[in-house]
Amino acid sequence: MTSDRGNQSLHCLVTGATGYIGGRLVPELLSAGYRVRCLARSPEKLRDYPWAGEVEIVRGDVTDARSLAPAMRDIDVAYYLVHALTSGGGFEETDRRAATVFGEQAKEARVGRIVYLGGLTPSGVPEEELSPHLRSRAEVGRILLASGVPTTALRAAVIIGSGSASFEMLRYLTERLPVMVTPSWVSTRIQPIAVRDVLRLLVGSARMPREVNRTFDIGGPDIVTYREMMQRYAEVADLPHRLILPVPMLTPRLSSHWIGLVTPVPRSIARPLAESLRYEVVCREHDIAAYVPDGPGHPFDLDKALRLALQRVREARVTTRWSSASVPGVPSDPLPTDPDWAGGSLYTDARRCDVDASPEALWRVVEGIGGKHGWYSFPLAWAVRGWLDRLVGGVGLRRGRRDTDRLRVGDSLDFWRVEEIEPGRLLRLRAEMRLPGLAWLEMAVEPDGRNGSRYRQRALFHPRGLLGHAYWWSVWPFHSLVFGGMARNIARTAADLPSPEPGSAAVSP
Repeated sequence: MTSDRGNQSLHCLVTGATGYIGGRLVPELLSAGYRVRCLARSPEKLRDYPWAGEVEIVRGDVTDARSLAPAMRDIDVAYYLVHALTSGGGFEETDRRAATVFGEQAKEARVGRIVYLGGLTPSGVPEEELSPHLRSRAEVGRILLASGVPTTALRAAVIIGSGSASFEMLRYLTERLPVMVTPSWVSTRIQPIAVRDVLRLLVGSARMPREVNRTFDIGGPDIVTYREMMQRYAEVADLPHRLILPVPMLTPRLSSHWIGLVTPVPRSIARPLAESLRYEVVCREHDIAAYVPDGPGHPFDLDKALRLALQRVREARVTTRWSSASVPGVPSDPLPTDPDWAGGSLYTDARRCDVDASPEALWRVVEGIGGKHGWYSFPLAWAVRGWLDRLVGGVGLRRGRRDTDRLRVGDSLDFWRVEEIEPGRLLRLRAEMRLPGLAWLEMAVEPDGRNGSRYRQRALFHPRGLLGHAYWWSVWPFHSLVFGGMARNIARTAADLPSPEPGSAAVSP
């Protein structure tokens, strides 16, 4: 079914574009051929998004009718994706006022449809007994449905995707604790949904018939307890089976403190999430499929959703934290603008040296690393690491390199693999030694603006489970010796290289 606008391109207003769902919805709307206007209290926060140059950005606040009026002009579909996710008081009144103003201004501007994403509420529980946050989300949905503008109110439980607060809490709890003493809500049944399905339904809701004005429950095909979801995550992430021991006396307040100790998710976010997990949230209908057909393979089951959330997240976090960040390609990938606590743990050892040599000379040293040239620091430590790797079935340092002076993507380099190379600028190696996690070594060259150059080096480690964290901290005392010495010696070697004569071949380090 489609709206009475037929196939004409829709003009969409997106509020909450700096948030998790909004930031991922905008490119999906653009891909669907829609024009997009983003409303933001601080437009400058949108400048780092890869799609910023393809949308219209206006300053405004959903609680301010004067700023909303021009933002609503000529809009066909208005997406309401804002909420006060905080443990402080007063947020219910703020949510109530914002929804009221938004509905009034949408009606005044003759907007064709409002699309809202709220929370799935439990059946059989009086609304006054719900957590304040679930109660507020339900109230926002009612206000928008009563606004006089046709409204689609989608209600979801846990959204599975890197960057989602619910998913990040699941990730950290499962990865960091092989044995868990947990609150009783780990036995509560929930119906999670993949972020890709949420976005698919949000985009598809834009073309619902005008007579549709209702809520829709949305979820994946699996109904599981939180404990089962943690075990499924452990299995997909190749972690050992987790021992989970529920303790009934852990209240939501104590749960949020416990989550704060174990995970980097801020307590202001953890507490409302913990409060909401007390309730069973299972879809009561799947009527949305009559308007937005599921299609082959949709909605994704839990294991597929988890695999998608983890598929490229580690590699994407590495590239998006580098100054030349590449753009993640799918909604379950992390974005450069996600909060620092999203995307899992990523330990970093960063070094920088100013080098009294040209960028070309410095790059020759970088590209020639490994093999017979070695790793420019503490040879015994590198040799011992290679021997240990071979003892546990790894490749060790025996592979050397294909070419003495040149590297290509895919080349083996001792116990590394060339993952990315930008000639003259960047070399990124992915570790292939046996590790409780994933590791990379990045080396970058840039001019210093004065006839010299600057060398940047990063060692990155994405731990897997508690053993991964223990491994990082066990080797951390040696980083200054190994990685610090490596950066200094690369810089010194480049500075000592003779300058090539014009027209002569470059001298190998």
